[in-house]
Amino acid sequence: MNTGQERKSKGWRPFPSLTDFSPAGVRGDLAAGLTLAAIAIPEQMATARLGGFSPAIGLYAFVAASIGFAAFGSARQLSAGADSTITPIFAGGLAAIAVSGSAAYGPDAALLALMTGALVMLAGLFRLGWMADLLSKPVLTGFLAGIALHIVLSQAPAVLGLPEAGGDVYHRLAALAAALGGVKPAALAIGLGVFAMIFGLEKLSPRLPGALVALALAAGLTTVFRLDQHGLAVLGTLAGGAPTLGLPAAPLNRIASLGGLALITALVIMVQTAATTRAFAGADGDPDVNRDYVGMGAAGLLAGLAGTFPVDASPPRTAVVAQAGGRSQLGGLFAAALVGALVLFGAALLSRVPVAALGGVLLFVAQRIFRVNVFAALLKASWGEFLLAAATTGLIVALPIQTGVTYGVLLSLAHGVFTTTRTHLILFERQPGGTVWWPTGSARKGERVPGVVVGGFQAPLSFLNAYELRRDIIQALASAPVGVRLFVLEAGAVAEVDFTAAEVLIQTIAETRHRGVDFAVARLESVRAQSAFDRLGVTERLGQDHIFQSVDQAVRALLHAPPAA
Repeated sequence: MNTGQERKSKGWRPFPSLTDFSPAGVRGDLAAGLTLAAIAIPEQMATARLGGFSPAIGLYAFVAASIGFAAFGSARQLSAGADSTITPIFAGGLAAIAVSGSAAYGPDAALLALMTGALVMLAGLFRLGWMADLLSKPVLTGFLAGIALHIVLSQAPAVLGLPEAGGDVYHRLAALAAALGGVKPAALAIGLGVFAMIFGLEKLSPRLPGALVALALAAGLTTVFRLDQHGLAVLGTLAGGAPTLGLPAAPLNRIASLGGLALITALVIMVQTAATTRAFAGADGDPDVNRDYVGMGAAGLLAGLAGTFPVDASPPRTAVVAQAGGRSQLGGLFAAALVGALVLFGAALLSRVPVAALGGVLLFVAQRIFRVNVFAALLKASWGEFLLAAATTGLIVALPIQTGVTYGVLLSLAHGVFTTTRTHLILFERQPGGTVWWPTGSARKGERVPGVVVGGFQAPLSFLNAYELRRDIIQALASAPVGVRLFVLEAGAVAEVDFTAAEVLIQTIAETRHRGVDFAVARLESVRAQSAFDRLGVTERLGQDHIFQSVDQAVRALLHAPPAA
């Protein structure tokens, strides 16, 4: 990510998306807020249950996150709140420290929200937006697929009307298999019916509040046919009222225990926030990802002070805001007001909602984040990257989820290192009748110039590939026809040069000239690479008169000149 080209934020005034507020946009923002609230209410309740919390806690989290992000974030349409991507991660990590539902579980979750919020905010203040790119597309696809499978497994008991099972994925699978004889048809019909209704209504229009309609219908059927009296589990009475703001009642020694989980969760929040900000930048131009990290950090801090859990950006909800005509965070604030009013005055309306219905909502979320189309594209385009995505999915499913995410990040980094180390020297030929030099073997047929070898390197030069470049250059000269007088390194794609690479390049220049072959560099366009050449002594060893703006210029100037010493 090139943070230098991001849109500049409007200072550090609060509520930056409202600084150019226009009454003309109010109607669109209010319509977007109403639509957002209708979609967020069932989703936030379901996500809270996914993490082992009361559904009302999910609604509190949405209100706190919406206010926190609107106050400091720059993205006009981004929706923050409870999110099904990060919830299985931190819930799995918390379960290893405190049992879900225990007295320590809630305060630990709130403390984790404060820690992740602080980390994400610091990342924005120190302009660490580039960290969002640590997960490659195949690894991120596999990561989301693994999360989706965890969601399906966790919600299977609710949809089937079976008791919830604890433990790791293997214990839950065993418990589910053992209890299959007790499946309740009413729960299964409601869970799958909610899933089908949301799926169908979204196909008609993403703006339709399919989840809210489905939950209302499920609650109505439960009331009319008294299904709860025949074994169908419902939410029951929810605690209403406003949350008390304050620091969580978790001991300070929990900070050390939660440190690793906070780092993993913060990284995933950064990745998803950056992706959402970039996808919905709109007419404002390049997104200010770092400013939105500050906003998401504030959302997490406020969620922690409200006693909830870590929050994240939501691409689907953000898309709904955009499609509904939202132009600023006024829409998110209006949605937060509606959800807050429901918590304060209408919690009783939710008591008849079947647990299986919320399971159906999460099954829909799971199928949406399992990106089958991306897996298919990877399989078609790159077998190796498809295996990378599949391996990440397997790690997320087979291991404790926070451990799987850690290994997924390491796989992504290893993939980047592997890709960099695979870069090799590419030989160039001159195009007939012109001055353009083009890679050999392409569709454009070129011609060799006697006495000249031109090679291009299409990656940053670092300790990962410098020695490979040196071997390639020596091999190219050894296999060239007798009489080579000049080697030109085409460096148009060399964006950076590190210390090790500079030393290796200096050695290569000396070795090449010792063989009687002059060495030149052409098209060193990167400002950072030019600075590294000057700072690390490459320019001094090469000679400023051996750095050219084009390959043809280098050949014309040096081919018949005496080799440099």
